[in-house]
Amino acid sequence: MKLLIAIVQDEDASKLISTLMNEGYGVTKLATTGGFLRAGNTTLLIGVDDAKLDGALDVIEKVCHSRKQVASAATQMSPGMSSGFAPYPVEVMVGGATVFTLNVEQFKKF
Repeated sequence: MKLLIAIVQDEDASKLISTLMNEGYGVTKLATTGGFLRAGNTTLLIGVDDAKLDGALDVIEKVCHSRKQVASAATQMSPGMSSGFAPYPVEVMVGGATVFTLNVEQFKKF
């Protein structure tokens, strides 16, 4: 048995959860926050039998897509200008999924 820890963007979470559940996978949802953009994301815990691992990964890959997003970045202002930092827009890739696959030594459901 495997435990998948999938970190996905909030935009993809609902569709991914419903698709996984329709395919017969159990999913536990955790609300989390990313460090880079400080944006909300969702961490999913998915327990799968070894034989169903590839199927679960395929679902995640089909549903979670990378996309471009404009974020503010701070740059130090030139001498003579107001002190501090000024924000400027930067285009970054967000979305997709980061998935960790862990071996499960024992699983019990009470």
